[in-house]
Amino acid sequence: MNIGEIARRAGVSRSTVSYTLSGKRAVSAETRRRIQAVIDELGYRPNAAARALKEGRTRTIGLVIPPASLRLTQAQLGFVASVVEAAARADLDVLLSPSGGDHDRSFERIITGRRVDGIILMEIRLQDERVTRLRTAGLPFVTIGHTANPDGTCWIDVDYATLVARCVHHLADLGHQTIVLINRSADMIAAGYGPARRAASGFDEAIAELGLTGVSLCCGDDPAAGAACLDQLRAEHPTVTAIVTINEAALPGVGRAVERAGIVVPRDLSITGVVARQWAEDHHPPLTAADMPTEMGTQAVELLLERIATPDAPPRHLLLTPPISLRASTGRASVR
Repeated sequence: MNIGEIARRAGVSRSTVSYTLSGKRAVSAETRRRIQAVIDELGYRPNAAARALKEGRTRTIGLVIPPASLRLTQAQLGFVASVVEAAARADLDVLLSPSGGDHDRSFERIITGRRVDGIILMEIRLQDERVTRLRTAGLPFVTIGHTANPDGTCWIDVDYATLVARCVHHLADLGHQTIVLINRSADMIAAGYGPARRAASGFDEAIAELGLTGVSLCCGDDPAAGAACLDQLRAEHPTVTAIVTINEAALPGVGRAVERAGIVVPRDLSITGVVARQWAEDHHPPLTAADMPTEMGTQAVELLLERIATPDAPPRHLLLTPPISLRASTGRASVR
């Protein structure tokens, strides 16, 4: 079924049907009603590809995610879900594309093939070639995270440096003198992964400001790595009484190692950090944490739609600092 058949049955021209569907020109209420009746009767749906060619838009946005070989964290899955839901509310489709390693060709196809109207890019490094490529291509884009020099780009991010520093201050107020930061993996830090680098910076500055003893450990993004990290911590730094982390994927392993060692949280060890709210609430005991905002994906879609509609407008950015939610995993420092 096509526009020509609808026009014939409704007794109007093809252009009148087209104007009714697109809304580009006024059509009388009676004519619109007659056309709509035929459309309803025939169950007509406009061809998406043809509409995209006419409008010069695909009504699809790209979401570039880490490769499947890297398990997405709860926070990352939350970003994906909120982007998809926000796009659906705007009547847009989402094309998911992995990035990194062997997947760089997929990222390049999205750009050169003009398969999307704009792109949301996750997991940003301080020096990120993908951001440079998108700037060169002239395709509207928004990043979840930001580079070391983000001028000229639209982005939304969590202020990891400030939030980790607040976690350290919270623990210091509870009397903790030796605190460890369980960060992301050494590979991610070496690659310039923004959250890991900024978390380390905020931790070091707060430790120095408060005159505390700080220990920084790298940890892989999985429970086994978390358990190994806790075992290493107990062996090498037995005076540590508190942990700050941004590595939510490692937390289950940390928790299992804590239980195996007979450590009671928070009596013997306090744990806090920056993680997804669901992850914090499901932890045992519930984790005192700066909860990652679930609306970040929605806000990224809104920024991207602004960018698509007005590409010459000054770029905007949002730096979020959610409050620390006090739960059951932090307490007064134990006397040793």
